[in-house]
Amino acid sequence: MIEKHKIRLRVYSAVFAVLLLVAIAGFMFIENMSLIDAIYFSVVTMATVGYGDIHPQTDIGKLLALIIIIGGVGTFLGVIASITDLFVNRREEYLRKQKLDMVTGLFFSEMGNELLRQFTRLDPEAETLRNALKISEGWKDEDFDKARSVMAKHRLAIDAQRDDIIVLKEYLQNKRELLLRLIENPVIQEHEHFTALLRALFHLRDELLHRSDLLELPDSDHNHLENDIVRVYNLLVFEWLRYIRYLKDNYGYLFSLAIRVNPFDPEADAVVKND
Repeated sequence: MIEKHKIRLRVYSAVFAVLLLVAIAGFMFIENMSLIDAIYFSVVTMATVGYGDIHPQTDIGKLLALIIIIGGVGTFLGVIASITDLFVNRREEYLRKQKLDMVTGLFFSEMGNELLRQFTRLDPEAETLRNALKISEGWKDEDFDKARSVMAKHRLAIDAQRDDIIVLKEYLQNKRELLLRLIENPVIQEHEHFTALLRALFHLRDELLHRSDLLELPDSDHNHLENDIVRVYNLLVFEWLRYIRYLKDNYGYLFSLAIRVNPFDPEADAVVKND
């Protein structure tokens, strides 16, 4: 939405600039006005001020003034309206993002962090992520970029034949109401990545609930479940890092708690201790 308003503002501004230059050049040539008078008359005409202290003397000059009034006034008002819309929409977009990040924070507090802990227990290669995501207070943008790069190159793996998958099944079943409330929230629909995460979670939950004995399954079905879990795992890890980076940039106190309960840190503890 904001990008559309930016494009419209650029178009109106370009047309306005061209009309203004044409008007200035025209009045200087046709009416023999000085540069300052031509600029002054062109601006007051296009802005609908029209003091009347300067006016065209020739028929061609009057015709040019009419063209500038018809074309320039509309363009000038379009520029003003586009700037206003842009500021209003930026404010609305900022408020929408705030609401979305509040919902994201609720998700990780109530469910997301514990899901990541359970996934890492099912991940035989979890140590790579633990090392890459040991976030501290001193992390900067380049640290987050490096962590994201490591995650992008790392192939997430899940062993669905571990007993922990039964715990995962029960956990997702117990969080059914939370998932429903989240998916019904209209704010979520504006975040495609988070919507995809919730959709993948619902699918995984359904897959697990439709199996009575998760440990007595053929290898082909274990592979199928592992793919479903990895899909959620991948979306969840990247969304978690995005959210932590957002907290680092905007809410230091929330960031402090988030790194103290880091789901990738086996020794994480919310208790603040003196070094």
